[in-house]
Amino acid sequence: MGDTLAAATAVGGQYRQPILVAAIEITAREGWSAVTMARLAERIGISRQTVYNEVGSKTALAEAMVAHELDRFLALVGGAFDRHPDDLPGAVYDAVRGVLDLAADNVLLRAVVSATHGGDAELLPLLTTRADTLITEATAILAERVRSHRPGVSAEQIDVAVDVLVRAVLSHVMQPSDTPARTADRLAWLAGRVLDDGSSGVPLRYGGR
Repeated sequence: MGDTLAAATAVGGQYRQPILVAAIEITAREGWSAVTMARLAERIGISRQTVYNEVGSKTALAEAMVAHELDRFLALVGGAFDRHPDDLPGAVYDAVRGVLDLAADNVLLRAVVSATHGGDAELLPLLTTRADTLITEATAILAERVRSHRPGVSAEQIDVAVDVLVRAVLSHVMQPSDTPARTADRLAWLAGRVLDDGSSGVPLRYGGR
């Protein structure tokens, strides 16, 4: 994960993580407006001042919550490429499948998506701002990994392909059109063909079904 997102979760003491988890759960269940420092303090069994000491303002809390979830997505990408050091389509499949599976069960993301359909929209401006950061950092991480798999492909070609992949995954996170497995399969196949350096004929694992 990049320094921009890491900074939002690195500061704080022993209660920071429980505070973030509690805030995410309340937001998912009741909306961001239901999250108060007093309520978080009561839920965790600490003073309200301790909550402020750990997370700062409510705006800072929101930023930390979103950064916490984005960190999980970016960590999945790095892990997938670590597990497939010599298999680009396999790494892309693993990364996309992991991200989409996580997104399907992500309480904060569901809360934000529901806000776009008439719910509490207070977090949406923050998500929009963070989305730019996510795209930038995910693209940088993925491009670096792809270069190690395809040293014969030009940087420009890699940048174009990675940008398309990242935006396609984010689109499927917000509005899935198929199962995570099939979507991952197709994007892995696409990555293998577009970034082919002689290893043509990468098959679809599910036959496109």
